[in-house]
Amino acid sequence: QVQLVESGGGLVQAGASLRLSCTASGRTFSSNAMAWFRQAPGKERDIVARISASGGYTYCAESVQGRFTISRNNAKNTVYLQMNSLKPEDTAVYYCAGRRSAIALTATTPTSYDYWGQGTQVTVSS
Repeated sequence: QVQLVESGGGLVQAGASLRLSCTASGRTFSSNAMAWFRQAPGKERDIVARISASGGYTYCAESVQGRFTISRNNAKNTVYLQMNSLKPEDTAVYYCAGRRSAIALTATTPTSYDYWGQGTQVTVSS
């Protein structure tokens, strides 16, 4: 069983940057596609970014393109979400997710993922 632990959330002002980290237990991390989702109060959990197992494929949602970057270090069993130019509308709980498949191209919904972290709060004040 893979366990995911997120860190790096916090309270920042608009325009600031944060880097979220998600460290996975287990030996299969380098075979798992990974993603970051976020969920604001009263809203659905939406995908923010995803990355293939090798890191060769990445995609960020249109709402964060040009501001957020997803990356991974398989030697450290860690996936990152670099968030720049944060806006109040980025406020949400951010979740790290992983799937048994190495492919991220078609994995756009929560049901595509098998493993979840506990979430980390990101709050952006105006």
